[in-house]
Amino acid sequence: MKTFVYLKATLIILLISSVCFGIAMANPKVLVFSKTAGYHHESIAVAVPAVIKLGKENGFDVDTTTDATKFNTKNLKKYAAVIFLSTTGNVLNQFQQDAFEKYIESGGGFVGVHAATDTEYDWEWYGDLVGAYFKSHPKQQDAVLHIVDNSFIATKHLPAEWKRFDEWYNYKYIANNLHWLITIDEKSYTGGENGDFHPMAWYHEYDGGRAFYTELGHTDESFADPLYLKHLLGGIKYAMGKGK
Repeated sequence: MKTFVYLKATLIILLISSVCFGIAMANPKVLVFSKTAGYHHESIAVAVPAVIKLGKENGFDVDTTTDATKFNTKNLKKYAAVIFLSTTGNVLNQFQQDAFEKYIESGGGFVGVHAATDTEYDWEWYGDLVGAYFKSHPKQQDAVLHIVDNSFIATKHLPAEWKRFDEWYNYKYIANNLHWLITIDEKSYTGGENGDFHPMAWYHEYDGGRAFYTELGHTDESFADPLYLKHLLGGIKYAMGKGK
């Protein structure tokens, strides 16, 4: 009888340990949201699998959706960060906006990629979260980027001057209290409209959560560029609370 009780207790301990170990080893999860109500970037088709690959290589799981109904309190609790991947236009209704605000207020993370600034112009809270609103862009061309903070997780691997080809946004609104990471040299290309100080990437703590934005990422080629992918990965890690 004593042997049976001992074996039963041992099995219970092993079961509890196994469950706890499984919980401890669970990967954090991010949600990639790529709904478009305006212009649809073709690069989304290569960007989504690129983010999934980053997750597999760096210890986080990735869910992807264009379904705005996923923005509810119960579902959002599953994610360490939400990535707005070249979203455009009004992509969330009032109920979904409220759920997302509560998610950020509860310590959630946000990553905005490229056209995330061409999204939700009538939602002031979102404009301050993402950090800017799109105005216009010239033709795609080479330009020189300046890394203004080389200590941050998303920029410390980048050259001080980074020349690359992309689509460069002008902004009609830029929020206050952003921590600048990258600026663009308007003398290095044609069509810039923000003057001597023209930011391209930044991060900040906002309303209880963390937010990172990079303007870079219009082209398909961006998502095969090791420098860009490491830049994006750093932003995702920051949003998840995994570094700075």
